[in-house]
Amino acid sequence: MAQAKLGDRVKVHYTGKFVDGSEFDSSRDREPMEFTIGGMQVIPGFEQVVIGMAPGETKTEKVACEDAYGLKRDDMIVEVERQYIPKEINPEVGQLLEMQRPDGQTIPVRVAEVTDNTITLDANHPLAGKDLVFEIILVNIVE
Repeated sequence: MAQAKLGDRVKVHYTGKFVDGSEFDSSRDREPMEFTIGGMQVIPGFEQVVIGMAPGETKTEKVACEDAYGLKRDDMIVEVERQYIPKEINPEVGQLLEMQRPDGQTIPVRVAEVTDNTITLDANHPLAGKDLVFEIILVNIVE
């Protein structure tokens, strides 16, 4: 039976959990996720679990944060004076906003803290710094 390898297009079902067992995402109620192994479409640790799997096989593996969404970086957290936030925005902790970089690109940021004078914005991925556990079922290797 064929095994998934670098360059293969695969379809998988997955359930993502934190190490405490609480679930953060699953494809159970959706179509299987399809991606090319090595195509940088999913986190590196997820790809590594799929490599070598045969269609129908299930694996559960822990993926260290370095092979998932990376370590949480302090340089991705910025404190902004409230006067620089548009008046129509009433920021709340957890709210997603967009920030414009000097080159014109926008990046998503999460409001981490709100005070009377400042707002702390975090551009880290919400799962950065977290070890994750994935249960992956290889549905098939697309021909």
